[in-house]
Amino acid sequence: MKHILEGNISVKAAILAQRRKVEQILVDEQKHDRDTRFIIAQAAKRGIPVRKMKRTHIDELACGKTHGGLLAECSERSYQSIDDYRDRHQLFLALIEGIEDPFHFGDMLRSFYAAGCDGVIIPPRNWTSAAAVIAKASAGASEYIDLIIADDMESLLAQCHHQHIQVVCALRNETAINVYDYRFPDKTILAIGGAMRGLSKAVTSACDQSVYIPYANDFRNAMSASGSAAILAFEHLRQRRKP
Repeated sequence: MKHILEGNISVKAAILAQRRKVEQILVDEQKHDRDTRFIIAQAAKRGIPVRKMKRTHIDELACGKTHGGLLAECSERSYQSIDDYRDRHQLFLALIEGIEDPFHFGDMLRSFYAAGCDGVIIPPRNWTSAAAVIAKASAGASEYIDLIIADDMESLLAQCHHQHIQVVCALRNETAINVYDYRFPDKTILAIGGAMRGLSKAVTSACDQSVYIPYANDFRNAMSASGSAAILAFEHLRQRRKP
Protein backbone atom coordinates (compact mmCIF):
# COMPACT_ATOMS: atom_id res chain seq x y z
CA MET A 1 0.00 0.00 0.00
CA LYS A 2 1.34 3.42 -0.96
CA HIS A 3 1.09 6.51 1.21
CA ILE A 4 1.52 10.17 0.36
CA LEU A 5 3.49 12.42 2.69
CA GLU A 6 3.05 16.15 2.22
CA GLY A 7 5.28 19.17 2.67
CA ASN A 8 9.03 19.78 2.85
CA ILE A 9 9.49 18.71 6.47
CA SER A 10 7.67 15.39 6.12
CA VAL A 11 9.20 14.51 2.76
CA LYS A 12 12.70 15.39 3.91
CA ALA A 13 12.26 13.26 7.03
CA ALA A 14 11.09 10.27 4.98
CA ILE A 15 14.14 10.53 2.72
CA LEU A 16 16.71 11.04 5.48
CA ALA A 17 15.27 8.63 8.07
CA GLN A 18 15.08 5.74 5.60
CA ARG A 19 12.30 4.06 7.59
CA ARG A 20 10.28 3.53 4.43
CA LYS A 21 10.93 3.32 0.70
CA VAL A 22 10.25 6.60 -1.07
CA GLU A 23 8.90 5.63 -4.48
CA GLN A 24 8.97 9.09 -6.02
CA ILE A 25 8.92 12.81 -5.27
CA LEU A 26 6.25 15.02 -6.83
CA VAL A 27 7.13 18.69 -6.90
CA ASP A 28 5.53 21.87 -8.22
CA GLU A 29 7.46 22.87 -11.33
CA GLN A 30 7.58 26.46 -10.02
CA LYS A 31 9.04 25.50 -6.63
CA HIS A 32 12.73 26.44 -6.40
CA ASP A 33 13.44 27.31 -2.76
CA ARG A 34 16.64 26.22 -1.05
CA ASP A 35 15.01 23.50 1.04
CA THR A 36 13.35 21.98 -2.02
CA ARG A 37 16.67 21.96 -3.88
CA PHE A 38 18.22 20.10 -0.95
CA ILE A 39 15.41 17.52 -0.99
CA ILE A 40 15.75 16.98 -4.75
CA ALA A 41 19.52 16.57 -4.37
CA GLN A 42 19.04 13.99 -1.60
CA ALA A 43 16.50 12.16 -3.76
CA ALA A 44 18.94 12.07 -6.67
CA LYS A 45 21.68 10.74 -4.38
CA ARG A 46 19.39 7.86 -3.38
CA GLY A 47 18.02 7.17 -6.83
CA ILE A 48 14.52 8.41 -6.03
CA PRO A 49 12.65 9.67 -9.12
CA VAL A 50 11.52 13.31 -9.05
CA ARG A 51 8.54 14.38 -11.15
CA LYS A 52 7.85 18.05 -11.74
CA MET A 53 4.24 18.95 -12.44
CA LYS A 54 1.74 21.77 -12.32
CA ARG A 55 0.54 22.96 -8.92
CA THR A 56 -3.06 22.08 -9.79
CA HIS A 57 -2.07 18.43 -10.21
CA ILE A 58 -0.25 18.47 -6.86
CA ASP A 59 -3.38 19.91 -5.24
CA GLU A 60 -5.49 17.07 -6.66
CA LEU A 61 -3.18 14.39 -5.26
CA ALA A 62 -2.76 15.94 -1.80
CA CYS A 63 -5.12 15.35 1.11
CA GLY A 64 -4.48 18.71 2.76
CA LYS A 65 -3.82 22.25 1.60
CA THR A 66 -0.51 22.91 3.37
CA HIS A 67 1.72 20.70 1.23
CA GLY A 68 3.63 23.66 -0.20
CA GLY A 69 3.87 21.99 -3.60
CA LEU A 70 5.82 18.91 -2.54
CA LEU A 71 4.65 15.31 -2.07
CA ALA A 72 6.29 11.93 -1.68
CA GLU A 73 4.78 8.57 -2.61
CA CYS A 74 6.04 6.07 -0.04
CA SER A 75 5.64 2.50 1.12
CA GLU A 76 4.67 1.46 4.67
CA ARG A 77 7.36 2.34 7.23
CA SER A 78 9.42 -0.27 9.05
CA TYR A 79 8.93 -1.04 12.75
CA GLN A 80 11.35 -2.11 15.44
CA SER A 81 11.42 -4.85 18.09
CA ILE A 82 12.13 -4.70 21.81
CA ASP A 83 14.98 -7.13 21.12
CA ASP A 84 16.79 -4.32 19.29
CA TYR A 85 17.56 -2.77 22.71
CA ARG A 86 18.75 -5.90 24.47
CA ASP A 87 22.34 -4.72 24.97
CA ARG A 88 21.60 -1.14 25.96
CA HIS A 89 22.75 -0.01 29.42
CA GLN A 90 20.73 3.20 29.24
CA LEU A 91 17.37 3.29 27.55
CA PHE A 92 14.42 5.64 27.36
CA LEU A 93 11.30 4.21 25.74
CA ALA A 94 7.81 5.68 25.78
CA LEU A 95 4.51 3.82 25.68
CA ILE A 96 1.40 5.50 24.26
CA GLU A 97 -2.12 4.12 24.68
CA GLY A 98 -5.64 5.44 24.20
CA ILE A 99 -4.77 8.24 21.76
CA GLU A 100 -7.37 8.51 19.00
CA ASP A 101 -6.44 11.80 17.33
CA PRO A 102 -3.53 11.58 14.85
CA PHE A 103 -2.64 15.24 15.53
CA HIS A 104 -2.18 14.50 19.24
CA PHE A 105 -0.30 11.29 18.47
CA GLY A 106 2.05 13.18 16.16
CA ASP A 107 2.51 15.93 18.73
CA MET A 108 3.51 13.34 21.35
CA LEU A 109 6.02 11.73 19.00
CA ARG A 110 7.48 15.18 18.35
CA SER A 111 8.05 15.80 22.07
CA PHE A 112 9.45 12.35 22.74
CA TYR A 113 11.89 12.52 19.85
CA ALA A 114 13.03 16.03 20.79
CA ALA A 115 13.67 14.85 24.36
CA GLY A 116 15.88 11.99 23.23
CA CYS A 117 13.44 9.10 23.49
CA ASP A 118 14.90 5.98 21.88
CA GLY A 119 11.59 4.50 20.74
CA VAL A 120 7.84 4.43 21.29
CA ILE A 121 5.72 1.38 22.04
CA ILE A 122 2.20 1.50 20.64
CA PRO A 123 -0.66 -1.02 20.51
CA PRO A 124 -1.72 -2.34 17.09
CA ARG A 125 -3.67 0.21 15.13
CA ASN A 126 -3.98 1.10 11.47
CA TRP A 127 -2.52 4.61 11.39
CA THR A 128 -1.66 4.25 7.70
CA SER A 129 -4.51 6.43 6.49
CA ALA A 130 -3.24 9.21 8.78
CA ALA A 131 0.46 8.91 7.94
CA ALA A 132 0.56 12.36 6.32
CA VAL A 133 -1.19 14.00 9.29
CA ILE A 134 1.08 12.31 11.82
CA ALA A 135 4.24 13.21 9.92
CA LYS A 136 3.18 16.85 9.67
CA ALA A 137 1.99 17.10 13.31
CA SER A 138 5.24 15.55 14.52
CA ALA A 139 7.39 17.83 12.30
CA GLY A 140 8.87 14.67 10.78
CA ALA A 141 9.67 13.01 14.11
CA SER A 142 7.34 10.10 13.29
CA GLU A 143 9.75 9.16 10.51
CA TYR A 144 12.90 9.39 12.61
CA ILE A 145 11.85 7.76 15.89
CA ASP A 146 11.73 4.00 16.46
CA LEU A 147 8.22 2.57 16.71
CA ILE A 148 7.50 -0.81 18.33
CA ILE A 149 4.13 -2.47 17.76
CA ALA A 150 2.92 -4.39 20.83
CA ASP A 151 0.69 -7.12 19.44
CA ASP A 152 0.62 -8.60 22.96
CA MET A 153 1.25 -5.79 25.45
CA GLU A 154 1.38 -8.05 28.51
CA SER A 155 3.97 -10.34 26.91
CA LEU A 156 6.06 -7.43 25.65
CA LEU A 157 6.20 -5.77 29.08
CA ALA A 158 7.13 -9.09 30.69
CA GLN A 159 10.00 -9.28 28.21
CA CYS A 160 10.99 -5.73 29.15
CA HIS A 161 11.11 -6.64 32.83
CA HIS A 162 13.28 -9.61 31.92
CA GLN A 163 15.65 -7.09 30.31
CA HIS A 164 15.55 -4.99 33.54
CA ILE A 165 13.55 -2.17 31.93
CA GLN A 166 11.23 -0.55 34.47
CA VAL A 167 7.76 0.71 33.62
CA VAL A 168 6.92 4.19 34.94
CA CYS A 169 3.28 5.22 34.50
CA ALA A 170 1.96 8.77 34.34
CA LEU A 171 -0.85 8.02 36.72
CA ARG A 172 -2.04 9.79 39.85
CA ASN A 173 -2.89 7.13 42.46
CA GLU A 174 -2.14 6.34 46.10
CA THR A 175 1.43 5.21 45.33
CA ALA A 176 2.29 7.96 42.82
CA ILE A 177 5.36 10.13 43.39
CA ASN A 178 5.84 13.75 42.39
CA VAL A 179 7.95 13.42 39.23
CA TYR A 180 10.34 16.11 40.48
CA ASP A 181 11.07 13.97 43.56
CA TYR A 182 11.60 10.84 41.48
CA ARG A 183 14.74 9.59 39.77
CA PHE A 184 14.10 7.76 36.51
CA PRO A 185 15.88 4.38 36.23
CA ASP A 186 18.66 3.93 33.69
CA LYS A 187 16.33 1.79 31.62
CA THR A 188 12.83 3.26 31.58
CA ILE A 189 9.52 2.88 29.79
CA LEU A 190 7.40 5.99 30.38
CA ALA A 191 3.74 5.06 29.84
CA ILE A 192 1.11 7.72 29.07
CA GLY A 193 -2.56 7.11 28.33
CA GLY A 194 -5.18 9.23 26.63
CA ALA A 195 -7.61 11.37 28.61
CA MET A 196 -10.64 9.20 27.89
CA ARG A 197 -9.34 5.64 27.87
CA GLY A 198 -6.15 5.94 29.90
CA LEU A 199 -3.72 3.06 30.30
CA SER A 200 -4.82 -0.54 29.90
CA LYS A 201 -4.78 -3.09 32.70
CA ALA A 202 -1.88 -4.84 30.98
CA VAL A 203 0.22 -1.69 31.44
CA THR A 204 -0.91 -0.69 34.94
CA SER A 205 -0.36 -4.26 36.16
CA ALA A 206 3.22 -4.11 34.90
CA CYS A 207 3.85 -0.67 36.41
CA ASP A 208 6.89 -0.41 38.70
CA GLN A 209 6.16 3.17 39.78
CA SER A 210 3.53 5.81 39.13
CA VAL A 211 4.44 9.48 38.86
CA TYR A 212 2.40 12.65 38.62
CA ILE A 213 3.00 16.25 37.59
CA PRO A 214 2.35 18.68 40.48
CA TYR A 215 0.17 21.70 39.73
CA ALA A 216 0.72 25.22 41.04
CA ASN A 217 -3.03 25.80 41.43
CA ASP A 218 -5.85 23.66 42.77
CA PHE A 219 -6.78 22.27 39.36
CA ARG A 220 -8.38 18.83 39.40
CA ASN A 221 -8.58 18.21 35.67
CA ALA A 222 -5.86 16.13 34.07
CA MET A 223 -3.48 17.71 31.60
CA SER A 224 -3.62 16.63 27.99
CA ALA A 225 -1.61 13.56 27.06
CA SER A 226 0.57 15.60 24.70
CA GLY A 227 1.26 18.22 27.38
CA SER A 228 2.11 15.55 29.95
CA ALA A 229 4.35 13.78 27.44
CA ALA A 230 6.40 16.93 26.87
CA ILE A 231 6.81 17.70 30.59
CA LEU A 232 7.74 14.16 31.61
CA ALA A 233 10.02 13.51 28.64
CA PHE A 234 12.01 16.67 29.23
CA GLU A 235 12.23 15.97 32.96
CA HIS A 236 13.80 12.64 31.98
CA LEU A 237 16.22 14.54 29.72
CA ARG A 238 17.06 17.01 32.52
CA GLN A 239 17.86 14.14 34.89
CA ARG A 240 19.96 12.34 32.33
CA ARG A 241 22.05 15.46 31.71
CA LYS A 242 22.46 16.26 35.38
CA PRO A 243 26.01 15.38 36.57
